[in-house]
Amino acid sequence: MTRATLAALAGLALAGGAAAQNLLPLLTPQQAQQLQQFQQGQALLGQPPGAPSVARAGQTTEAEAGVTAAPALGEAPRNSGGPTAVFGAGIFTREATAASDAPNPNYIVQPGDRVSVRVWGAVDAEGIMPVDSAGNIFLPNIGPVRLVGTRAGDVQRVVEGEVRRIYTQQVQVYAVLLSTQRIGVFVTGFVRTPGRFGGSAADSVIDFLQRAGGVDPTRGSFRDISIMRGGRSIANVDLYRFLLEGRLPTVRLQEGDTLLVGRQRALVGADGAVRNNFLFEVPGRTMSGRELVDYARPLPSATNAIITGNRDGRPFSRYATLAELSSIPLSDQDVVTFITDRPAQTVRVTVEGSRIGPSVLVADRSITLCQALDHIAVDPGLADTNSIYLLRPRVAQQQRRSMEEAIERLERQLFTAVSATTGVANIRSQEANLVASYLQRARRTQPEGRVVVFDSNGRCSPVRLENEDVIVIPERSSTVLVSGEVTAPRAVVWNRDMSINGYVEQAGGYTQRGSSRNLMIRRASGELVLDPREGPRPGDELIALPRLDPKLFQIATDFAQLVFQAAFAARTVQNW
Repeated sequence: MTRATLAALAGLALAGGAAAQNLLPLLTPQQAQQLQQFQQGQALLGQPPGAPSVARAGQTTEAEAGVTAAPALGEAPRNSGGPTAVFGAGIFTREATAASDAPNPNYIVQPGDRVSVRVWGAVDAEGIMPVDSAGNIFLPNIGPVRLVGTRAGDVQRVVEGEVRRIYTQQVQVYAVLLSTQRIGVFVTGFVRTPGRFGGSAADSVIDFLQRAGGVDPTRGSFRDISIMRGGRSIANVDLYRFLLEGRLPTVRLQEGDTLLVGRQRALVGADGAVRNNFLFEVPGRTMSGRELVDYARPLPSATNAIITGNRDGRPFSRYATLAELSSIPLSDQDVVTFITDRPAQTVRVTVEGSRIGPSVLVADRSITLCQALDHIAVDPGLADTNSIYLLRPRVAQQQRRSMEEAIERLERQLFTAVSATTGVANIRSQEANLVASYLQRARRTQPEGRVVVFDSNGRCSPVRLENEDVIVIPERSSTVLVSGEVTAPRAVVWNRDMSINGYVEQAGGYTQRGSSRNLMIRRASGELVLDPREGPRPGDELIALPRLDPKLFQIATDFAQLVFQAAFAARTVQNW
């Protein structure tokens, strides 16, 4: 038997055993013994049979963590590709609010505003009074009361103070700002719908921009918005200061003012392990890496950055640490991807089965299984420490990929074979349908990624642990499960003096397809004994494999060989 055939069959056996059990009867005892030795050696190395000695291109090795770009906690999965949203565009995603006559308490009273005042007690006065051009309202029997520059929430206090200055007793006062002055403001430049929009003097720059549809994120600037009055600029609005610091200019808009949104400046994107995955507008022609770090806020896991863009009409890229990034100038359309490019110092391993202590073990990444077992407390009377095994997700993925490749290649060969005669074609068609049914069941097999780490003598193999490994410590068992081609599959109490045939007799003997020459023992650790010479141990599974007649199933031998070759085609056997 070739090493390719051994590797393929051992891979199927470790993946779950269902595929291998139907094919093992085709092997001679010598071939079965070779397979057993090969399977044990590969499993002790912590690799699935036929695993390559080096990783495929683009895949990290065991000694490397590989680059990652973790999202922020609580963030929904991002779309693939770089950042596409401009920072600040979220301000204008809601519907524009209608202008309201009711001012907020922080509104500063301006000429033209209306105030409702009612005085009763020693003197009666009531009315709705506008604030005149001098900034006062006039109360009968009291005189002018200055309100310009007063907060809307302080109108009651100011008016009451002026009334009580003259009428010190038996006077009650109620005063409230009813409405603010109505104004019209022009909004133009790079906005979605330029035009003139009405509102109140209490409305902010953002309110009028919202009514114009907001800044156009593909053409307009969020950092260059001018307030024009009388043909000249009286203030400049930077919405980034509002978003990051909550600050807007204190200028109050007046009738006839114009909001002019300038053209978009240079954009620099941040992606990867950052909290703010956006395109940021650059104040000038370039932005320093330190500014981008302040805007993007990289996650604590970020260690390096990849800068991509264009310089002088040519593609440009650079790899830098975060410290180096701070001093690098960034230009228009640059994208900086923050990544974690440092090996993890620890691994997290789960412990299942018969244990006493915690179920999670965090250790140095160089720790081996034998070293880890020294830190796991067990009850010696309950734990079967000679049958410990590993479940490794990476091995399960490799087993699944190997099985899929073998199945797909076998299907192509089965259904494209050329037959010499019509009779042979009919026979092959029937056999191909049987094989196709078998392959459908094989596809549903879910490899568990089991790694055999203890040999038949109970010696631990120094397998280095990987992140997300599961150490399984089986409990001691006093029974042997007899299954397969037996009349009544059952668990039989282990007896030191009972032979293999004795266990089979306890399960009702062989079926018509069973035979004493087609037996296999599967240890609790996952080790396979394909040509057992002695009886099973406590906790083992004794499997009577089916006997297939090559005369009735002509394609059986070819089928087995094809599976072996396909499973081995993309792998390199390690030396051991």
